Amino acid sequence: MSTAPDTADAVVDAVVDVVVIGSGHNGMVAACYLAREGLSVEVVESDDVLGGAVSTVERWPGVQVDRGSSAHVIVRHSGIVEELDLAAHGLRYIDCDPWGFAPAPRPGDPGPDGRPLVLSVDLDATCASIEAACGADAAAAYRRFVEVWGPRSRAVVASFGRAPDARGLVRSFWPLGAPAEGRTRTPGAELAVDFLGSGDALLDRWFTSERLKAALAWFGAQSGPPMSEPGTAAMVAWVALLHDVPPGHPVGGSGGLTRALRRRLEHDGGRVTLGDGAERLLVEDGRVTGVRTRSGRTVRAGAVVAACHVDVTRRLAGDDAPPVLADAAPPVGNGFGLVVRALTDALPAYPGVDPELALQGLQLLCTDRGQLAAAHGDWGAGRVPREPVPLAMSFSASDPTLAPPGQHVVTIWGQWYPYALADGGDWDAIADAEARRLVDAVDRYAPGFAASVQRTYVQTPLALERELSLPRGNVMHVEMGLASMFMFRPAPGLSGYKVPGLPGLYLAGASTHPGGGVSGNSGRSAARVLLADRAPLRRAAGRALQRLRAVRG
Repeated sequence: MSTAPDTADAVVDAVVDVVVIGSGHNGMVAACYLAREGLSVEVVESDDVLGGAVSTVERWPGVQVDRGSSAHVIVRHSGIVEELDLAAHGLRYIDCDPWGFAPAPRPGDPGPDGRPLVLSVDLDATCASIEAACGADAAAAYRRFVEVWGPRSRAVVASFGRAPDARGLVRSFWPLGAPAEGRTRTPGAELAVDFLGSGDALLDRWFTSERLKAALAWFGAQSGPPMSEPGTAAMVAWVALLHDVPPGHPVGGSGGLTRALRRRLEHDGGRVTLGDGAERLLVEDGRVTGVRTRSGRTVRAGAVVAACHVDVTRRLAGDDAPPVLADAAPPVGNGFGLVVRALTDALPAYPGVDPELALQGLQLLCTDRGQLAAAHGDWGAGRVPREPVPLAMSFSASDPTLAPPGQHVVTIWGQWYPYALADGGDWDAIADAEARRLVDAVDRYAPGFAASVQRTYVQTPLALERELSLPRGNVMHVEMGLASMFMFRPAPGLSGYKVPGLPGLYLAGASTHPGGGVSGNSGRSAARVLLADRAPLRRAAGRALQRLRAVRG
């Protein structure tokens, strides 16, 4: 148990209702919802930069570069931006529309040459592009796919915003059984096959065009698992919602979201302390009572929200961690990806393609799912991919605040790069060479791109761990496979945003449901659970006050 210097005898430097550990977007979302209800809140962050993996810094003079995420998808469907009125606090999204671009196959690639795929909010325009590139049958199948999977994906959105228990899942998915198309109810077995099956199997059932399947699979794989894994169908089917609201990039960079959250928090009386993160949870009589920071500050609180990696939370609890936390061993995996942030003097130019169609959203530079399978196979063997598969983003094309005139920021994401290399290789030694290979992979689709690159900032799995405190470089904290989602995330006993056996401690962040990506859902859900726990105490206090007034009256 905690010793006296950690608890009762410690000098108290601040007293608040809630301390939030970590200024990532989920921690900031939780803090905002709590402060909105009148609670005093302090966010403590070890980094000097606000926002964790949702942050932007001046990487080179006058050049704003994201440190983690760039395109925000799920948060734009969650309702959080509207509920917290973040537009009033400076958040402005630029729509990524068209939200997806997949080039025609390169000469020598499998399959016939053709026209690129352009995926936009306008479903008719998207289907016209699919028809031109893949045929009328593919376009008709895609239209039907969006019609069927739109309601299903909205159910996924609802499930992400609720606690991951059976009751919440039923509330989210029960409407799918409503009568439709002359049928009394969608058979549960059919839904189970679709949702529990793999993304590849879903694509194979719906489409015959490999071009189209490759683009959709590469989009779905951004969540982490390959589309061959069970339970990945919904990750592919999220595209149905992008015809309602596309991905967005905040003006000024991804950190525009967390900066707006900070302004909202401070508007409601909360505060953020950077450069002085939590060092130890304070525990008295088996209950969390605050934190001690790295500088030695003691912040007393009625509750603590740990919006950090679950492994960090376990370390902060130390000997006070109950077995459910001490013994939790969620799969972190062997790395996730490699990022090249490139400063260029030109945007990628895809032959014969209008830049307005190619550069607004995600450049899905994959034309055959075999490329994805090979890259994932190399990752599983502890090797860097023999053929890197890039996803490029160039938001300076639509946001001039990111770079001076004549310069651009291009982010290149390469997935399935192992943290620990089977041959014992040193990431610091091979980082530049791997970055060049990824740049060259873009150049093969956009000739001349490599020559436009002036400077690069390379984030290997090891660098991601160092810079963003992501164990083993996993940007999702915990693997996003079926066995680590919903009621199993980060572990079955911890899925309710609380730690049984250690009252006063709440969990948020990518380690918890619904997982990684920019959504804010776990922060909001953790805040709701905390507020629900306080409600009986407030009601009891109110009844006691009424009785006292009655006696005095």
